[in-house]
Amino acid sequence: MSTTSYAALSTRQAVGLVAGREINSRVRSKSFLISTAILVIFVAASIIISNLLSSSGATATSVASVGDAASSLEGAPAIDLTTVDTVDEAEQLVLDGDVSAAVVPIDNAAPGTPAVEVIALDETPVALVQALSIAPEVRLLQEAPVDSGLAFLISFAFGIVFFTAAITFGSTIAQSVVEEKQTRIVEILLTAVPARALLAGKVVGNSALALGQIVLIAVTAALSLMLTGQDVLLSDLGPAAIWFVVFFAVGFVLLAAMFAASASLVSRMEDTGTVLQPVMWLVMLPYFLIIFFNDNELILTIMSYVPFSSPVGMPTRIFLEQAQWWEPLLSLVVLGASAVLIVGIGARIYENSLLRMGGRVRLTEALKS
Repeated sequence: MSTTSYAALSTRQAVGLVAGREINSRVRSKSFLISTAILVIFVAASIIISNLLSSSGATATSVASVGDAASSLEGAPAIDLTTVDTVDEAEQLVLDGDVSAAVVPIDNAAPGTPAVEVIALDETPVALVQALSIAPEVRLLQEAPVDSGLAFLISFAFGIVFFTAAITFGSTIAQSVVEEKQTRIVEILLTAVPARALLAGKVVGNSALALGQIVLIAVTAALSLMLTGQDVLLSDLGPAAIWFVVFFAVGFVLLAAMFAASASLVSRMEDTGTVLQPVMWLVMLPYFLIIFFNDNELILTIMSYVPFSSPVGMPTRIFLEQAQWWEPLLSLVVLGASAVLIVGIGARIYENSLLRMGGRVRLTEALKS
């Protein structure tokens, strides 16, 4: 295509052209396809293997039964049955911790519904429910917070996925910007496409790839949980995972603009480490905070409103049921406004630094008109 035809493109068309180029170059890369496949396999394998290990190490579930309710558990494996006379006795055994759960009859049960009810303390006894031929009603005697071990694993998963995707695709954007400056091909590109359209295309293209990879991971995790019978965990994790995808989509645009703007300050690949270091720390911050302060509600609350950590902090709080219904919306507004501001500043730096070759461009100079 000639330079004249490129110049006739609108800004929207130019952004689409650059974004398509970024996507095609990545999708055709064997390293990208292989790394994505390895990541998907790792997610599925980790869920399946952990379920197999927990199942193999599971002990018999102690259950109290009342009257004819014991007949519903005949032949069920890994059930240690204790028979009592009344529902009150069964509830007391559960409250005292002598049994994990109780199975009691239901009076006047509707046709086609289970004739028994499962009573547990603060969480659904999945193994017991699965042992019954028909899933019964479950009544919890106490509401308890999410298990601390599970809370750490979920928060760690959100953190590592965000960290990995941001570093991988952010580094790709930075490498692309420096390569174009180092080979001076950017001078040719700017005769056809405006600098801001070039930046927008890179951000849009790589954001689409990163979001696509996140969605693929989420679908793989959901299918793996369903195949291993962990539907209860899937239903609890679902809303948090959806919010994580939404927050990631906005948060990565913010980071992508910072990676591109920082890389435009240098003209050699060897110099990228220095200019990208501040951005790297902003990406790593949520990861480290999740590891060290995953059980600190105050830290998580603060993280859920800081733009660089809210894509991890808010979904974690949603899973832990610490966030009010309006908090994700407010945090998303803060993140969106921050993204608009930082993208505007990043575009100014990128536009003013792109044609400055040689040594590193000072940030103050790049911000000047």
